[in-house]
Amino acid sequence: MKLISVVGARPNFMKIAPLCRELKKYPSIKNILVHTGQHYDFKMSQVFFQELEIPRPHINLNAASGSHARQTSDIMIKFEKVLLDIKPSLVVVAGDVNSTLACSVTAAKLLIPVAHIEAGLRSFDRSMPEEINRIVTDSVSDVLFTTCRDANANLLKEGIPIHKIHFTGNIMMDSLLHNLKKAGSSKILSKMGLKNHNYCLVTLHRPANVDNAKNLKSILLALGSVSSLVPVVFPIHPRTIHNINKFGLSKTAAKFPALSLCEPAGYIDFLKLTSCARLVLTDSGGIQEETTALKIPCLTLRDNTERPVTVTMGTNKLISTNPARIVPECVKILQGRPKKSRIPPKWDGKTAERICKILHEFYS
Repeated sequence: MKLISVVGARPNFMKIAPLCRELKKYPSIKNILVHTGQHYDFKMSQVFFQELEIPRPHINLNAASGSHARQTSDIMIKFEKVLLDIKPSLVVVAGDVNSTLACSVTAAKLLIPVAHIEAGLRSFDRSMPEEINRIVTDSVSDVLFTTCRDANANLLKEGIPIHKIHFTGNIMMDSLLHNLKKAGSSKILSKMGLKNHNYCLVTLHRPANVDNAKNLKSILLALGSVSSLVPVVFPIHPRTIHNINKFGLSKTAAKFPALSLCEPAGYIDFLKLTSCARLVLTDSGGIQEETTALKIPCLTLRDNTERPVTVTMGTNKLISTNPARIVPECVKILQGRPKKSRIPPKWDGKTAERICKILHEFYS
């Protein structure tokens, strides 16, 4: 059996690494790793291959950057050639990035079965490009692996046959638990002058938060206010720093000495930063999950989430994109009033094992 696993952007790497590791136990399956190149610089790509011990990709498509349409179409054209050459039995995609959409649709059009890891997640907000990617990918997939029962319900409502849906758990937790001990040895806190559980960690990259000058300035000012209560560490996404410079907001951030804007961290250092934070402010879906698993309070600057289990069961709380809510909600946590939480079912580090067993049975 020839299987193609697709990675493209930072969120994919933590989901595919456990799969690659587990597939080594199946000599009858040849796993061919394809990197679309959607994220290509060291901080957003290469460092993850090194730290997560992902095998060197067999094929790199070197996709074009630019608009969603340009990037998606370039990946589709290049991936089609790969599929026609290799003729795989199955294509495995993960998450909701442009690479996921492009490769799943291309495979489906060639009648090659598609397996989607992290299927069924819905924010019900189609202004988010990722929501379109999720819906389309699920609609063309033949095997759908879900992280929670909410996702199963979403797929059934959309008419996906129940025999295609498999509740296997959250594969992100496989990477997290596998690397937690290694993260414990990270020196990132001492390098940044941080004390354990005495800082706020921030990540932002969603268009609603960073593509509008007024919104971005308001958020930076709110973070500045939080930094008067506790140090704020902000490993900054390329999109976000580009807009800070574009909108002339560098001086705004510089007014607050305890607000530290720094380069994106690798997976191990970032896991250390997350696990040792007092609280986390984010608009990332994956970080909502990681904080829930680590029992770290999380405030999400969005009106909705495709991962509602992190709210209903986990440590996550939606505080919308209104910067006026940031400081009061942070104060509650700093005063020792975080919400109660528990870890969702099957977030146990064994998701890749369950997925590979199903794939093997599917094609044996």
